[in-house]
Amino acid sequence: MQHLLMIYGDEAKMMANPPEAVKEITAAYAAYTEALQKAGVWVGGNRLRPTSTATIVRERDGKASVLNGPYAETKEQLAGYYLIDVPDLDAALSWASKCPAAKHGTMEVRPIWPV
Repeated sequence: MQHLLMIYGDEAKMMANPPEAVKEITAAYAAYTEALQKAGVWVGGNRLRPTSTATIVRERDGKASVLNGPYAETKEQLAGYYLIDVPDLDAALSWASKCPAAKHGTMEVRPIWPV
């Protein structure tokens, strides 16, 4: 069963990290990604560019509008994601708890609803 592990964090704090911290964080995510791959549960994942690069598309009353992001003021922003394939929610939660973001941000775990 596929689950999306969404990584949320304080974008301003992440961008303010000194180079040494960025190296440490990058290494932690690389190790986590490698563990997912070795376990055979990794389907995909990516970092996301800052919310300042986001574009919002809405349709209301048959008319589309395009707006520059971010969409909403929040304490934490979506920073990236992992798509994993595991037997159940418990396994997905276990993997989410091992993600470096669980220590300094928030992990949201959602099962994929196949189309």
